[in-house]
Amino acid sequence: MNRILLIDRDRALGASLGMACLERGVAIRMAETFCEGVRYLMDFPITAVLVDGAVLEAAGVDRGRIFETVAPGVPVVVVVSRGTPVEEQVKFELQGFRVLVKPFASEEVLDKLEWAERSTASGRDAAAQVRAICG
Repeated sequence: MNRILLIDRDRALGASLGMACLERGVAIRMAETFCEGVRYLMDFPITAVLVDGAVLEAAGVDRGRIFETVAPGVPVVVVVSRGTPVEEQVKFELQGFRVLVKPFASEEVLDKLEWAERSTASGRDAAAQVRAICG
């Protein structure tokens, strides 16, 4: 079964997306914080990651790169709110992420995740990076 990790504090979004995706054979795992999500990535196989842009921003730009190390090849989509300036969306795209604007249909998520690609890991020590960032 494919598994999507949703790093977002919006429980209603997680529940509605989870039900829609489950019908298509895709499970949703929810993490409320960046560090909780990264720890989950280290312990379980994940097909794709959706992360709230605000959560990623709070974690810091350099922390967004940890996905490359912890989950090489796993597509990461940043979810932003409607009204987010285009400059912010482009910034995420330039960092290698794909962007999805809320509200969205589950089909959009699945389409975006199929299209998104991530670069391979740079060989850095993932566990050391997680400890340095998340404590």
